[in-house]
Amino acid sequence: MTQLNIDQVVEQAFAGAQYGQFINGEFRPSASGKTYDVTNPATGQVLMTVPDGGASEAQAAVDAAYAALPAWSATPAATRAELMRRAAALMIEQRERLATIMTLEQGKPLTEARGEITYAASFLTWFAGEAERIYGEIVHNSAPNKRIFVLRQAVGVAVLITPWNFPAAMLTRKMGPALAAGCTVICKPAEQTPLTALELGRVFKEAGFPAGVVNIVATSDPIPFSDTVFADERVRKISFTGSTEVGKLLIRNSAATVKRISLELGGNAPFIIFDDADLSAGVAGAMTSKFRNAGQTCVCANRIFVQRGIYDQFAEMFAMKTSAMKVGNGLLPDTLIGPLIDLQAREKIERHVADATAHGARVMLGGSAYPDNPSGTFWTPTVLINVSTDMLVTQEETFGPVAPLIPFDTEEEVVAKANDTPFGLSGYFYTRDVSRVMRVAEKLEFGIIGVNDPLPSTAQAPFGGVKQSGLGREGGSVGIDEYLEVKYVSLGI
Repeated sequence: MTQLNIDQVVEQAFAGAQYGQFINGEFRPSASGKTYDVTNPATGQVLMTVPDGGASEAQAAVDAAYAALPAWSATPAATRAELMRRAAALMIEQRERLATIMTLEQGKPLTEARGEITYAASFLTWFAGEAERIYGEIVHNSAPNKRIFVLRQAVGVAVLITPWNFPAAMLTRKMGPALAAGCTVICKPAEQTPLTALELGRVFKEAGFPAGVVNIVATSDPIPFSDTVFADERVRKISFTGSTEVGKLLIRNSAATVKRISLELGGNAPFIIFDDADLSAGVAGAMTSKFRNAGQTCVCANRIFVQRGIYDQFAEMFAMKTSAMKVGNGLLPDTLIGPLIDLQAREKIERHVADATAHGARVMLGGSAYPDNPSGTFWTPTVLINVSTDMLVTQEETFGPVAPLIPFDTEEEVVAKANDTPFGLSGYFYTRDVSRVMRVAEKLEFGIIGVNDPLPSTAQAPFGGVKQSGLGREGGSVGIDEYLEVKYVSLGI
C-alpha cells in the first residue's frame, strides 16, 4: 500500500471526526487546553490530535456519572437492555469504519479488527440479556413475624481502565455488565489507543444513552486521572486490565476508600502438545494462539511445550507454516502479522531473544527485526528451539511474535513446569485422550483452559485468572455479579 493510499484511508476513516473528552453526553476540550498525538504504529505518523485529560476531566466525569446514577439504576432492566442492543447493532453497522480506525491506531490486521468489533458488540448483547435476569430472593424467615428479602442493586459509579491491545473488546467487556447492572461508568482507554474508545462514546450517544451514563476520558498521563478517581468516595468500583505491577498498585490505592476492584492482569500461558494429539491441529492451534495480534495478547501462548517424541516434527511443521506468514501494515489484505505497539515492545523482544540464545536456545526462524521496517516496530515471526524454562522468554510475558518450543517427557513433568509461574490466566493443551483431558484440565492452575481450542474466549464464559493474574471474572453469568451489591431486607409484620 502506498503512502498516498494510507493517507486516503486515514482521510476517509476520520472524515468529520472531532474528538474530545466524552463527558456528560458531550465531546469537550480539556480544561487545560493540552492535547496529545495519537500515532500509527505501522508508520510512526500522527493520526489525530486529541484533548489531553487530567484531574479536571476525571472530576467532571465523576460528577456526571454520579448525577446520572439514580435515574439510570432505576431505569427498568428491559429499557437498559434495549439501549445496549441498539448500541451493539450500531457497532455492527459501522464495523468497517470502527475496524479501520482500530487498525490505524493499534496496528492489528484489518481482518482481526473486524472480528474484534463483532466480539465487542457480543458483550453488549449478552449482558443486555443478563440485565433482564437480575433476580432477588425470598429467604426463609427467622421468626413468625418476619420476612426476609434479598435485593441485588448496582454498585454505583464504576471506573473502567482498559489496555491498548483490544481497545474495543476490553471496553465493552467491562461496560456491558456495568451498564446492565445499572452502574454509570467512566472509561479510561490506554493512551496509545483512545480513538476507538471515543468512537464508541459516539455510538452510545447515537444509541440514546442518557447523558452521564457513559463517560470517556482520554489522557497521555494516567496518574492524575487515577489519583482523582481513587480519592473520590463516590466511585465505588474499579475494573482494570493491564500489567500485574500496576494491578498491585491499584489494590493498594483502593484501600483508602475500600473500593470494589476487579483485575485482569498479566499471563504466562503454557501451550502443551502431547504426543497423542492431532499434530496438524496442534500446529494450527499454536500458531493461532501465538501470533494473533502479533503475539500481543494476555492469553496468547507464551511457552509452547511439545512432548519429546514429536518435538522435531512439530518444530519443522510449525516453522514452515510460520515462515509463510505475511508481515506488514494491517491495512493490507494479506497481512497476518502487524506492527508491535511501540519501540519499547521491540526492545523487550530483542532482550528475550538475546537472553535465550545466550543460554543455549537456537533460532530456527526469524530472530530479528523485519527488514522492511519504516517505523522500527515490525518483528519477524520467530521460532526458538532447545528452550529451557529458566530463560527470560519463558519467565516473562514476551508480548510479541516469538514462539519458544520446550521439550518435555511426561505428563507430570509438563504440568509441574506449566504451573511453575506466579501467573495463572490461561493455559492450553492438545490431546485425544479423554482421561488426560480431565486430569490435566483439573491440575493446571489457570482460570481459562483451552483443550484442543486456541481461542476459548467468548462473551458467555467467565474470563479471568488465578494467582497473580487477577481478581474476579468478566463475561458469563457471573460477570454481572462484579457490579452488583447484595442487600437483604428484614420486614417485621
